[in-house]
Amino acid sequence: MACDLLVLGAGPGGYSAAFRAADLGRKVIIVERYAQLGGVCLNVGCIPSKALLHVATVMDEVSHMSALGVDFGAPVVNIDKLRGHKEKVVTKLTGGLAAMAKMRKVTIVRGYGAFVGANHVEVEETTGTSQDKTGTKKVIGFKKAIIAAGSQAVRLPFMPNDPRVVDSTGALALKEVPKRMLILGGGIIGLEMGTVYSTLGARLDVVEMLDGLMQGADRDLVKIWQKMNAPRFDNIMLKTKTVGARALPEGIEVTFASAEEGGTAPAPQVYDLVLQAVGRTPNGKKIAAEKAGVAVTDRGFINVDIQMRTNVPHIFAIGDIVGQPMLAHKAVHEAHVAAEVIAGELQGNKELAAAAFNARVIPSVAYTDPEVAWVGLTEDQAKAQGIKVKKGLFPWNASGRAIANGRDEGVTKLLFDDSPEAHGHGKILGGGMVGMHAGDMIGEIVLAIEMGADAIDIGKTIHAHPTLGESIGMAAEVAHGSCTDLPPARK
Repeated sequence: MACDLLVLGAGPGGYSAAFRAADLGRKVIIVERYAQLGGVCLNVGCIPSKALLHVATVMDEVSHMSALGVDFGAPVVNIDKLRGHKEKVVTKLTGGLAAMAKMRKVTIVRGYGAFVGANHVEVEETTGTSQDKTGTKKVIGFKKAIIAAGSQAVRLPFMPNDPRVVDSTGALALKEVPKRMLILGGGIIGLEMGTVYSTLGARLDVVEMLDGLMQGADRDLVKIWQKMNAPRFDNIMLKTKTVGARALPEGIEVTFASAEEGGTAPAPQVYDLVLQAVGRTPNGKKIAAEKAGVAVTDRGFINVDIQMRTNVPHIFAIGDIVGQPMLAHKAVHEAHVAAEVIAGELQGNKELAAAAFNARVIPSVAYTDPEVAWVGLTEDQAKAQGIKVKKGLFPWNASGRAIANGRDEGVTKLLFDDSPEAHGHGKILGGGMVGMHAGDMIGEIVLAIEMGADAIDIGKTIHAHPTLGESIGMAAEVAHGSCTDLPPARK
Protein backbone atom coordinates (compact mmCIF):
# COMPACT_ATOMS: atom_id res chain seq x y z
CA MET A 1 0.00 0.00 0.00
CA ALA A 2 1.10 3.56 -0.64
CA CYS A 3 -0.33 7.06 -0.18
CA ASP A 4 0.39 10.76 -0.38
CA LEU A 5 -0.19 11.16 3.38
CA LEU A 6 -0.13 8.64 6.18
CA VAL A 7 -1.68 9.71 9.48
CA LEU A 8 -0.52 7.69 12.47
CA GLY A 9 -3.38 7.90 14.98
CA ALA A 10 -7.04 8.87 14.54
CA GLY A 11 -7.93 11.02 17.52
CA PRO A 12 -9.56 14.42 16.82
CA GLY A 13 -6.27 15.72 15.46
CA GLY A 14 -5.57 12.63 13.38
CA TYR A 15 -8.91 12.33 11.63
CA SER A 16 -9.10 16.14 11.18
CA ALA A 17 -5.72 16.09 9.44
CA ALA A 18 -6.77 13.18 7.25
CA PHE A 19 -10.11 14.73 6.28
CA ARG A 20 -8.57 18.14 5.56
CA ALA A 21 -5.87 16.62 3.36
CA ALA A 22 -8.46 14.49 1.55
CA ASP A 23 -10.60 17.57 0.94
CA LEU A 24 -7.51 19.13 -0.65
CA GLY A 25 -7.19 16.23 -3.07
CA ARG A 26 -4.65 14.00 -1.34
CA LYS A 27 -4.71 10.18 -1.10
CA VAL A 28 -4.78 9.49 2.64
CA ILE A 29 -4.36 6.42 4.84
CA ILE A 30 -5.11 6.47 8.58
CA VAL A 31 -3.54 3.93 10.95
CA GLU A 32 -5.65 3.52 14.10
CA ARG A 33 -5.64 0.74 16.68
CA TYR A 34 -9.25 1.24 17.86
CA ALA A 35 -12.17 -0.40 16.09
CA GLN A 36 -13.60 3.07 15.45
CA LEU A 37 -12.05 6.39 14.50
CA GLY A 38 -11.75 9.01 17.20
CA GLY A 39 -8.81 7.65 19.21
CA VAL A 40 -8.76 8.04 22.98
CA CYS A 41 -10.90 11.20 22.94
CA LEU A 42 -14.00 9.73 21.33
CA ASN A 43 -13.60 6.13 22.47
CA VAL A 44 -12.46 6.41 26.10
CA GLY A 45 -11.95 10.10 26.85
CA CYS A 46 -13.60 13.44 26.12
CA ILE A 47 -16.90 12.26 24.65
CA PRO A 48 -17.90 9.36 26.95
CA SER A 49 -16.91 11.41 30.00
CA LYS A 50 -19.17 14.27 28.87
CA ALA A 51 -22.04 11.86 28.30
CA LEU A 52 -21.76 10.77 31.94
CA LEU A 53 -21.17 14.31 33.19
CA HIS A 54 -24.41 15.43 31.53
CA VAL A 55 -26.31 12.73 33.42
CA ALA A 56 -24.63 13.79 36.68
CA THR A 57 -25.50 17.44 36.04
CA VAL A 58 -29.17 16.66 35.47
CA MET A 59 -29.26 14.53 38.62
CA ASP A 60 -27.71 17.35 40.66
CA GLU A 61 -30.13 19.90 39.20
CA VAL A 62 -33.12 17.72 40.10
CA SER A 63 -31.87 17.41 43.67
CA HIS A 64 -32.10 21.21 44.02
CA MET A 65 -35.63 21.48 42.68
CA SER A 66 -37.39 20.67 45.95
CA ALA A 67 -36.30 24.08 47.26
CA LEU A 68 -38.18 25.60 44.31
CA GLY A 69 -41.38 23.70 45.00
CA VAL A 70 -40.92 20.68 42.73
CA ASP A 71 -40.20 17.34 44.37
CA PHE A 72 -38.91 14.25 42.58
CA GLY A 73 -38.41 10.84 44.01
CA ALA A 74 -34.92 9.59 44.86
CA PRO A 75 -33.12 8.58 41.64
CA VAL A 76 -32.80 4.90 40.83
CA VAL A 77 -29.67 4.29 38.79
CA ASN A 78 -29.51 1.38 36.35
CA ILE A 79 -25.74 1.19 35.92
CA ASP A 80 -25.95 -1.14 32.92
CA LYS A 81 -28.37 1.16 31.09
CA LEU A 82 -26.25 4.21 31.95
CA ARG A 83 -23.18 2.48 30.58
CA GLY A 84 -25.16 1.60 27.48
CA HIS A 85 -26.10 5.28 27.00
CA LYS A 86 -22.43 6.24 27.11
CA GLU A 87 -21.53 3.56 24.58
CA LYS A 88 -24.40 4.60 22.30
CA VAL A 89 -23.06 8.17 22.24
CA VAL A 90 -19.59 6.90 21.33
CA THR A 91 -20.97 4.60 18.61
CA LYS A 92 -23.01 7.40 17.04
CA LEU A 93 -20.04 9.74 16.81
CA THR A 94 -17.48 7.18 15.69
CA GLY A 95 -19.93 5.78 13.16
CA GLY A 96 -20.35 9.26 11.72
CA LEU A 97 -16.60 9.60 11.39
CA ALA A 98 -16.36 6.27 9.56
CA ALA A 99 -19.03 7.45 7.12
CA MET A 100 -17.21 10.74 6.50
CA ALA A 101 -13.94 8.88 5.95
CA LYS A 102 -15.65 6.71 3.34
CA MET A 103 -17.12 9.78 1.61
CA ARG A 104 -13.62 11.24 1.36
CA LYS A 105 -12.10 7.94 0.17
CA VAL A 106 -9.80 7.88 3.21
CA THR A 107 -8.44 4.37 3.79
CA ILE A 108 -8.40 3.09 7.37
CA VAL A 109 -5.88 0.45 8.42
CA ARG A 110 -6.52 -0.85 11.91
CA GLY A 111 -3.52 -1.65 14.06
CA TYR A 112 -0.39 -0.43 15.83
CA GLY A 113 1.89 1.50 13.51
CA ALA A 114 5.67 1.89 13.82
CA PHE A 115 8.20 3.36 11.42
CA VAL A 116 10.52 1.00 9.57
CA GLY A 117 12.14 3.75 7.52
CA ALA A 118 11.84 7.36 6.48
CA ASN A 119 8.96 6.58 4.08
CA HIS A 120 7.43 3.39 5.44
CA VAL A 121 5.33 2.31 8.43
CA GLU A 122 4.68 -1.27 9.50
CA VAL A 123 1.27 -1.98 10.99
CA GLU A 124 0.50 -4.83 13.40
CA GLU A 125 -3.19 -5.32 12.71
CA THR A 126 -5.73 -5.44 15.56
CA THR A 127 -9.23 -6.82 15.83
CA GLY A 128 -12.20 -7.12 18.18
CA THR A 129 -13.61 -4.49 20.51
CA SER A 130 -10.23 -4.08 22.18
CA GLN A 131 -6.82 -3.76 20.54
CA ASP A 132 -6.01 -7.47 20.22
CA LYS A 133 -3.24 -8.16 17.71
CA THR A 134 -4.03 -10.61 14.91
CA GLY A 135 -0.40 -11.46 14.13
CA THR A 136 -0.73 -10.03 10.62
CA LYS A 137 1.53 -7.21 9.52
CA LYS A 138 1.53 -4.91 6.51
CA VAL A 139 3.85 -2.16 5.32
CA ILE A 140 2.54 1.18 4.05
CA GLY A 141 4.61 3.58 1.97
CA PHE A 142 4.03 7.33 2.12
CA LYS A 143 5.26 10.61 0.68
CA LYS A 144 4.38 12.60 3.80
CA ALA A 145 3.34 11.56 7.30
CA ILE A 146 1.64 13.13 10.31
CA ILE A 147 2.34 11.58 13.70
CA ALA A 148 -0.81 11.86 15.83
CA ALA A 149 -0.07 9.02 18.23
CA GLY A 150 -1.27 10.88 21.32
CA SER A 151 -0.55 10.04 24.94
CA GLN A 152 -1.46 7.59 27.67
CA ALA A 153 -2.29 7.91 31.35
CA VAL A 154 0.61 7.84 33.80
CA ARG A 155 0.55 4.84 36.11
CA LEU A 156 2.38 5.07 39.43
CA PRO A 157 4.84 2.17 39.67
CA PHE A 158 3.95 1.20 43.23
CA MET A 159 0.21 0.90 42.64
CA PRO A 160 -0.97 -2.73 42.70
CA ASN A 161 -2.21 -4.41 39.54
CA ASP A 162 -5.78 -4.68 40.75
CA PRO A 163 -9.15 -3.96 39.07
CA ARG A 164 -9.91 -1.55 41.91
CA VAL A 165 -7.06 0.69 40.70
CA VAL A 166 -8.00 2.42 37.44
CA ASP A 167 -6.99 5.21 35.12
CA SER A 168 -9.51 7.44 33.32
CA THR A 169 -10.27 4.66 30.82
CA GLY A 170 -11.03 2.21 33.61
CA ALA A 171 -13.16 4.79 35.41
CA LEU A 172 -15.23 5.33 32.28
CA ALA A 173 -15.95 1.61 32.11
CA LEU A 174 -18.30 2.32 35.05
CA LYS A 175 -18.37 -1.26 36.31
CA GLU A 176 -19.87 -0.27 39.65
CA VAL A 177 -20.20 2.65 42.04
CA PRO A 178 -17.79 2.49 45.00
CA LYS A 179 -18.62 3.66 48.49
CA ARG A 180 -15.23 5.34 48.97
CA MET A 181 -13.15 6.61 46.06
CA LEU A 182 -9.69 8.18 46.04
CA ILE A 183 -8.62 10.51 43.22
CA LEU A 184 -4.85 10.69 42.78
CA GLY A 185 -4.26 14.15 41.34
CA GLY A 186 -6.33 17.31 41.64
CA GLY A 187 -6.47 18.13 37.93
CA ILE A 188 -9.37 18.37 35.52
CA ILE A 189 -9.62 14.70 34.52
CA GLY A 190 -9.77 13.40 38.06
CA LEU A 191 -12.24 16.02 39.24
CA GLU A 192 -14.54 15.41 36.27
CA MET A 193 -14.68 11.68 36.93
CA GLY A 194 -15.04 12.37 40.63
CA THR A 195 -18.10 14.50 39.84
CA VAL A 196 -19.73 11.57 38.04
CA TYR A 197 -19.00 8.99 40.72
CA SER A 198 -19.97 11.37 43.55
CA THR A 199 -23.36 12.10 42.00
CA LEU A 200 -23.92 8.36 41.60
CA GLY A 201 -23.27 7.88 45.32
CA ALA A 202 -19.53 7.64 46.02
CA ARG A 203 -17.77 9.57 48.77
CA LEU A 204 -14.57 11.22 47.54
CA ASP A 205 -11.07 11.88 48.77
CA VAL A 206 -8.53 13.67 46.59
CA VAL A 207 -4.77 13.91 47.08
CA GLU A 208 -2.68 16.58 45.33
CA MET A 209 1.04 17.35 45.70
CA LEU A 210 0.62 21.08 44.99
CA ASP A 211 -1.14 23.67 47.13
CA GLY A 212 -4.46 23.72 45.28
CA LEU A 213 -6.80 21.85 42.98
CA MET A 214 -7.26 22.55 39.27
CA GLN A 215 -3.88 24.16 38.72
CA GLY A 216 -3.80 26.66 35.86
CA ALA A 217 -7.05 28.39 36.73
CA ASP A 218 -7.10 31.48 38.95
CA ARG A 219 -7.51 30.66 42.64
CA ASP A 220 -10.58 32.89 43.06
CA LEU A 221 -12.42 30.84 40.43
CA VAL A 222 -11.33 27.55 41.97
CA LYS A 223 -12.34 28.78 45.43
CA ILE A 224 -15.93 29.20 44.24
CA TRP A 225 -15.86 25.75 42.65
CA GLN A 226 -14.44 24.18 45.79
CA LYS A 227 -17.07 25.78 48.02
CA MET A 228 -19.85 24.45 45.79
CA ASN A 229 -18.30 20.97 45.68
CA ALA A 230 -17.31 20.65 49.34
CA PRO A 231 -20.20 18.23 50.08
CA ARG A 232 -18.72 15.69 47.64
CA PHE A 233 -15.45 15.32 49.54
CA ASP A 234 -14.55 13.78 52.86
CA ASN A 235 -10.91 14.84 52.54
CA ILE A 236 -9.00 17.20 50.22
CA MET A 237 -5.35 16.43 50.93
CA LEU A 238 -3.17 19.19 49.49
CA LYS A 239 0.64 19.29 49.59
CA THR A 240 0.41 15.53 50.01
CA LYS A 241 1.80 12.70 47.91
CA THR A 242 0.94 9.02 47.61
CA VAL A 243 3.90 6.80 48.50
CA GLY A 244 2.48 3.31 48.69
CA ALA A 245 -0.52 1.09 48.20
CA ARG A 246 -1.48 -2.53 48.69
CA ALA A 247 -4.45 -4.62 47.73
CA LEU A 248 -6.47 -5.99 50.64
CA PRO A 249 -9.68 -8.05 50.55
CA GLU A 250 -11.61 -5.06 51.86
CA GLY A 251 -10.08 -2.52 49.47
CA ILE A 252 -6.94 -0.69 48.38
CA GLU A 253 -4.94 0.63 51.34
CA VAL A 254 -3.12 3.82 50.36
CA THR A 255 -0.24 5.41 52.28
CA PHE A 256 0.48 9.14 52.14
CA ALA A 257 3.38 11.45 52.93
CA SER A 258 3.76 15.19 53.13
CA ALA A 259 4.98 16.81 49.91
CA GLU A 260 6.89 19.43 51.90
CA GLU A 261 9.63 18.92 54.42
CA GLY A 262 8.41 18.88 57.98
CA GLY A 263 4.75 18.55 57.06
CA THR A 264 2.33 16.02 58.47
CA ALA A 265 0.67 13.27 56.44
CA PRO A 266 -2.79 11.70 56.75
CA ALA A 267 -3.04 8.19 58.12
CA PRO A 268 -3.35 5.31 55.60
CA GLN A 269 -6.86 4.90 54.21
CA VAL A 270 -8.72 2.05 52.52
CA TYR A 271 -10.72 2.72 49.36
CA ASP A 272 -13.08 0.73 47.16
CA LEU A 273 -11.75 2.44 44.03
CA VAL A 274 -8.58 4.42 43.32
CA LEU A 275 -8.44 6.62 40.22
CA GLN A 276 -4.97 7.49 38.98
CA ALA A 277 -5.22 10.92 37.35
CA VAL A 278 -1.68 12.21 37.80
CA GLY A 279 -1.10 13.20 34.19
CA ARG A 280 -0.44 11.77 30.75
CA THR A 281 2.77 10.82 28.98
CA PRO A 282 3.27 11.11 25.20
CA ASN A 283 3.66 8.03 23.01
CA GLY A 284 6.71 9.28 21.13
CA LYS A 285 8.88 6.33 22.13
CA LYS A 286 6.32 3.72 21.04
CA ILE A 287 6.37 4.28 17.27
CA ALA A 288 10.05 3.58 16.40
CA ALA A 289 10.39 7.20 15.32
CA GLU A 290 14.18 6.85 15.34
CA LYS A 291 13.96 4.51 12.32
CA ALA A 292 12.56 7.45 10.35
CA GLY A 293 15.16 9.81 11.79
CA VAL A 294 12.59 11.70 13.88
CA ALA A 295 14.03 13.09 17.11
CA VAL A 296 12.15 12.22 20.29
CA THR A 297 12.90 13.79 23.68
CA ASP A 298 13.66 11.74 26.78
CA ARG A 299 10.09 12.33 27.94
CA GLY A 300 8.60 11.09 24.67
CA PHE A 301 7.70 14.41 23.05
CA ILE A 302 8.47 15.33 19.44
CA ASN A 303 9.57 18.90 18.77
CA VAL A 304 8.00 20.70 15.82
CA ASP A 305 8.12 24.15 14.22
CA ILE A 306 5.14 26.46 13.67
CA GLN A 307 4.15 24.39 10.63
CA MET A 308 4.12 21.24 12.79
CA ARG A 309 7.17 19.89 10.95
CA THR A 310 9.61 17.61 12.78
CA ASN A 311 13.36 17.54 12.17
CA VAL A 312 12.58 15.28 9.18
CA PRO A 313 11.11 17.69 6.58
CA HIS A 314 8.41 15.37 5.20
CA ILE A 315 7.21 14.11 8.60
CA PHE A 316 4.94 16.25 10.79
CA ALA A 317 3.52 15.76 14.30
CA ILE A 318 0.46 17.13 16.12
CA GLY A 319 -1.50 16.82 19.36
CA ASP A 320 -0.39 15.54 22.75
CA ILE A 321 2.85 14.20 21.33
CA VAL A 322 4.17 17.70 20.52
CA GLY A 323 3.62 19.16 24.00
CA GLN A 324 1.27 20.92 26.35
CA PRO A 325 -1.53 21.68 26.59
CA MET A 326 -2.79 18.18 25.85
CA LEU A 327 -6.18 19.24 24.52
CA ALA A 328 -8.22 17.93 21.60
CA HIS A 329 -9.10 21.39 20.28
CA LYS A 330 -5.41 22.32 20.11
CA ALA A 331 -4.71 19.09 18.19
CA VAL A 332 -7.42 19.83 15.62
CA HIS A 333 -6.01 23.31 14.94
CA GLU A 334 -2.52 21.83 14.53
CA ALA A 335 -3.94 19.13 12.27
CA HIS A 336 -5.40 21.62 9.82
CA VAL A 337 -2.07 23.46 9.68
CA ALA A 338 -0.08 20.29 8.96
CA ALA A 339 -2.56 19.02 6.36
CA GLU A 340 -2.60 22.33 4.51
CA VAL A 341 1.20 22.61 4.47
CA ILE A 342 1.48 19.05 3.13
CA ALA A 343 -1.19 19.53 0.47
CA GLY A 344 0.35 22.84 -0.53
CA GLU A 345 3.79 21.32 -0.94
CA LEU A 346 2.49 18.39 -2.98
CA GLN A 347 0.35 20.64 -5.18
CA GLY A 348 2.81 23.50 -5.51
CA ASN A 349 0.30 25.83 -3.82
CA LYS A 350 2.40 28.45 -2.04
CA GLU A 351 -0.53 29.88 -0.05
CA LEU A 352 -1.43 26.51 1.49
CA ALA A 353 2.23 25.61 2.00
CA ALA A 354 2.66 28.78 4.09
CA ALA A 355 0.07 27.72 6.72
CA ALA A 356 1.32 28.02 10.30
CA PHE A 357 0.10 27.57 13.87
CA ASN A 358 -0.25 31.15 15.10
CA ALA A 359 -3.13 30.99 17.58
CA ARG A 360 -2.60 33.51 20.37
CA VAL A 361 -4.36 31.50 23.06
CA ILE A 362 -5.82 28.06 23.78
CA PRO A 363 -8.80 27.80 26.17
CA SER A 364 -9.09 25.30 29.02
CA VAL A 365 -12.33 23.96 30.49
CA ALA A 366 -13.15 21.79 33.50
CA TYR A 367 -16.54 20.21 32.74
CA THR A 368 -17.40 19.83 36.39
CA ASP A 369 -20.40 21.35 38.17
CA PRO A 370 -20.03 24.27 38.13
CA GLU A 371 -17.80 24.44 35.07
CA VAL A 372 -14.56 26.41 35.19
CA ALA A 373 -13.15 27.91 31.98
CA TRP A 374 -10.20 30.18 31.35
CA VAL A 375 -8.01 31.46 28.52
CA GLY A 376 -4.99 33.66 28.03
CA LEU A 377 -3.30 35.45 30.91
CA THR A 378 -4.63 34.66 34.38
CA GLU A 379 -4.55 37.11 37.26
CA ASP A 380 -2.02 34.91 39.05
CA GLN A 381 0.26 34.92 36.01
CA ALA A 382 -0.06 38.69 35.62
CA LYS A 383 1.08 39.21 39.22
CA ALA A 384 3.95 36.76 38.84
CA GLN A 385 5.12 38.38 35.60
CA GLY A 386 4.71 41.96 36.81
CA ILE A 387 2.14 42.74 34.13
CA LYS A 388 -0.24 45.54 35.07
CA VAL A 389 -3.84 44.65 34.25
CA LYS A 390 -7.26 46.18 34.72
CA LYS A 391 -9.80 43.67 35.98
CA GLY A 392 -13.46 43.55 35.15
CA LEU A 393 -15.27 41.16 37.51
CA PHE A 394 -19.00 40.57 37.19
CA PRO A 395 -20.64 38.41 39.89
CA TRP A 396 -23.46 36.22 38.71
CA ASN A 397 -25.55 37.15 41.75
CA ALA A 398 -26.29 40.27 39.69
CA SER A 399 -27.24 38.23 36.59
CA GLY A 400 -30.98 37.89 36.06
CA ARG A 401 -30.58 34.62 34.17
CA ALA A 402 -28.28 33.06 36.78
CA ILE A 403 -30.69 34.04 39.56
CA ALA A 404 -33.64 32.65 37.60
CA ASN A 405 -31.70 29.40 37.13
CA GLY A 406 -31.00 29.21 40.84
CA ARG A 407 -27.29 29.13 39.99
CA ASP A 408 -25.88 32.53 40.87
CA GLU A 409 -22.64 31.29 42.46
CA GLY A 410 -20.56 32.10 39.37
CA VAL A 411 -18.40 35.01 38.27
CA THR A 412 -16.99 36.25 34.97
CA LYS A 413 -13.57 37.91 34.97
CA LEU A 414 -11.78 39.77 32.18
CA LEU A 415 -8.24 41.16 32.27
CA PHE A 416 -7.13 44.08 30.11
CA ASP A 417 -3.70 45.57 29.48
CA ASP A 418 -3.29 48.48 31.89
CA SER A 419 0.30 49.38 31.08
CA PRO A 420 1.13 53.06 30.48
CA GLU A 421 1.56 52.25 26.79
CA ALA A 422 -2.10 51.22 26.57
CA HIS A 423 -3.24 54.76 27.43
CA GLY A 424 -6.35 53.44 29.17
CA HIS A 425 -7.54 51.47 26.15
CA GLY A 426 -5.68 48.22 26.67
CA LYS A 427 -6.57 45.08 24.75
CA ILE A 428 -7.97 42.05 26.52
CA LEU A 429 -5.22 39.69 27.72
CA GLY A 430 -7.22 36.95 29.38
CA GLY A 431 -10.40 35.92 31.07
CA GLY A 432 -12.12 33.19 33.01
CA MET A 433 -15.40 32.20 34.54
CA VAL A 434 -16.89 29.72 36.92
CA GLY A 435 -20.51 28.72 36.60
CA MET A 436 -22.90 26.60 34.58
CA HIS A 437 -22.14 26.56 30.83
CA ALA A 438 -18.84 28.39 31.34
CA GLY A 439 -17.24 26.10 28.76
CA ASP A 440 -19.83 27.08 26.15
CA MET A 441 -19.18 30.80 26.74
CA ILE A 442 -15.38 30.90 26.86
CA GLY A 443 -15.27 31.05 23.05
CA GLU A 444 -16.31 34.71 23.05
CA ILE A 445 -13.34 35.61 25.23
CA VAL A 446 -11.02 33.57 23.00
CA LEU A 447 -12.31 35.44 19.95
CA ALA A 448 -11.92 38.79 21.72
CA ILE A 449 -8.26 38.04 22.45
CA GLU A 450 -7.61 36.84 18.89
CA MET A 451 -9.25 40.00 17.48
CA GLY A 452 -7.43 42.32 19.88
CA ALA A 453 -10.64 43.71 21.40
CA ASP A 454 -10.64 46.21 24.26
CA ALA A 455 -13.23 46.79 26.99
CA ILE A 456 -15.28 49.16 24.85
CA ASP A 457 -15.41 46.67 21.95
CA ILE A 458 -16.78 43.96 24.22
CA GLY A 459 -18.97 46.14 26.42
CA LYS A 460 -20.67 47.86 23.50
CA THR A 461 -21.36 44.55 21.77
CA ILE A 462 -25.06 43.92 22.44
CA HIS A 463 -25.59 40.63 24.23
CA ALA A 464 -29.01 38.98 24.39
CA HIS A 465 -30.89 39.43 27.67
CA PRO A 466 -31.38 37.55 29.88
CA THR A 467 -28.45 35.23 29.22
CA LEU A 468 -25.40 34.06 31.09
CA GLY A 469 -23.33 35.27 28.14
CA GLU A 470 -24.17 38.91 28.84
CA SER A 471 -21.98 38.62 31.95
CA ILE A 472 -19.02 38.90 29.54
CA GLY A 473 -20.23 42.25 28.25
CA MET A 474 -20.95 43.42 31.78
CA ALA A 475 -17.50 42.39 33.00
CA ALA A 476 -16.06 44.54 30.22
CA GLU A 477 -18.27 47.41 31.36
CA VAL A 478 -16.97 46.98 34.89
CA ALA A 479 -13.41 47.30 33.62
CA HIS A 480 -14.40 50.36 31.59
CA GLY A 481 -16.31 51.90 34.51
CA SER A 482 -19.68 52.05 32.75
CA CYS A 483 -21.58 49.10 34.26
CA THR A 484 -25.06 50.03 35.50
CA ASP A 485 -25.95 46.54 36.72
CA LEU A 486 -23.77 46.81 39.83
CA PRO A 487 -23.52 49.41 42.61
CA PRO A 488 -21.31 52.36 41.59
CA ALA A 489 -17.62 51.95 42.24
CA ARG A 490 -16.34 53.64 45.39
CA LYS A 491 -14.37 56.79 44.68
